Amino acid sequence: MVAAGAALVSLAPLVYLIVRTGSAGWESVWEVLVRPRTLQLSLASLGLAAAVAGTCIGVGVPLAWLLTRTQLPGGRWWLVVAALPLAVPSYVAAYTWLAAFPSISGFVPAWAVLSLVSLPYVVLPAAAVLRQVDPAYDEVARTLGDGPVRSFHRTTAPLLWPAAAAGGLLCALYALSDFGAVSLLRYDTFTRVIFTSYRAAFDRTSAAVLSLVLVALALLFVGLERAVRSRHHQWRVGGGTARQPQRIALGRWRWPALAAVVSLFGVAVGFPALMLVRLTLQSRQADLDPGQWIAATVNTVQAAGIGAIIALLLALPIGVLAARYRDRIARTVESSAFVSHALPGVVVGLSLVYLALALVPRLYQTLLMLGFAYAVLFLANAIGSIRSATAQVSHTLEEVARSLGDTAPAAWARITARLSSPGILAGALLVLVTAMKELPATLMLRPTGFETLATEMWTFTSVGSFSQAAPFAAGLVVLAAVPAFLLARLAGARA
Repeated sequence: MVAAGAALVSLAPLVYLIVRTGSAGWESVWEVLVRPRTLQLSLASLGLAAAVAGTCIGVGVPLAWLLTRTQLPGGRWWLVVAALPLAVPSYVAAYTWLAAFPSISGFVPAWAVLSLVSLPYVVLPAAAVLRQVDPAYDEVARTLGDGPVRSFHRTTAPLLWPAAAAGGLLCALYALSDFGAVSLLRYDTFTRVIFTSYRAAFDRTSAAVLSLVLVALALLFVGLERAVRSRHHQWRVGGGTARQPQRIALGRWRWPALAAVVSLFGVAVGFPALMLVRLTLQSRQADLDPGQWIAATVNTVQAAGIGAIIALLLALPIGVLAARYRDRIARTVESSAFVSHALPGVVVGLSLVYLALALVPRLYQTLLMLGFAYAVLFLANAIGSIRSATAQVSHTLEEVARSLGDTAPAAWARITARLSSPGILAGALLVLVTAMKELPATLMLRPTGFETLATEMWTFTSVGSFSQAAPFAAGLVVLAAVPAFLLARLAGARA
């Protein structure tokens, strides 16, 4: 019951959007749906999401193979570099490119920026699969007469596709939900128009209907990913432990391959980093208020910390239920909580604005409401980590504790919570690092006068003050890197 209640709470924004749209009357809803502008936004959003997902899969899978299966100079360090774009928010990357080339705008820059920052979502899981696949499959196919390409297609590719599709789904959802990069690069998608409707005209009906269309587009990508995943199954024949595959010598392709990898990560990470350093140095010659920067940093940590705590409280019962039971009720509760992950930040922010004004006006523009928005947006991140950690603790230990007189909550706290604490902490850190970078929900729900690093950067960038925005952007990247580093250390310790 507690888990079902937590899942229901996380669905509150979506439920309210449906109720709000229905109360507006079908004539009003139909009027918004059949506008040529709605069709144009649908095609623009779908096209951008599909292009980003396709690019990340097309580049990410060969890159993962290059980093894990070949003798590329640099070895495993390149996998560490491959994770670095995650620490760069899309709007920070767009801001650095705009600072260097102020005239760029439209689809191509938005597609390129979002593809570069989303690439780790495909590279990391694909690399993990490639490092675990038993080379015996490929060897058996080769003994039966297959060439290297055909054997890879018949043995490794079916194991690789689920991870690549899951990564592509994350890239598509990221592109659909992105607000900062498309706004800075002046490319109209649903998120930008919904935010404009809310801030400029306060058009509740139009914004709510467009939000539901955006959710439908997100669910379309979720359905596509599930269809792809269902066509490929993982299997293992025989016992024993899989051997580590031998790395392939690249021969005369060694240095061209290295040059390609260096160029790719140089554009994805090196260029934004250099631009931030350059602009930060320039900002020292301008009027920079250190107190403003410190206050924004403290506010960022405070708001993201509250979001991480609320997400942890909601995710704990759901994650434990999903780890201990696999019946229909448990799957329904877990899936309900994951629906919120498909909601873009601008949609969650908009629905919570309406929800707070209609039900509890005192919560509007409070830190508690902002933290709840973060929890709804990133709840799935915490659930996955808690579920995996709890599943590794034998249920028998809890049964022994209960046979000795402990109640169920006490047995869980004494046994399972202690043994799975690294996974629970990892879930909280994952929410913390993603909440620090969230922009549209923060813009809509933050208390009056409460500025974070993201909102300060956004304010200066929107008026063309790139030098003044640089310290806030650099601070955001460095601050987000701290929990990301702790998360990597925690994962290493767990391994």
